[in-house]
Amino acid sequence: MNQNPEKDPSEWTTGDEPMTGPQASYLKTLCQEAKVEFDEALTKAQASRRIDELQKLTGRGSSSRRGRGAARDKDETKSQPEEETEK
Repeated sequence: MNQNPEKDPSEWTTGDEPMTGPQASYLKTLCQEAKVEFDEALTKAQASRRIDELQKLTGRGSSSRRGRGAARDKDETKSQPEEETEK
């Protein structure tokens, strides 16, 4: 059983606050790829929903892995061999 189920953005206690910097950055990227306008006035909850919509439209990410992209990217870099340094 999932110990940390995802809440619907409409249920977030901080959902009415302005979107975060990382949300804005990722949303700008998705908007560029989807060739749609970026709305800088979105709340955290609205930005989350828009990110989900644009991920589906662009083929990026998936709703089951939302918020885990950075962690996944870090894991992938760990699997690459590190350069050896002379001592």
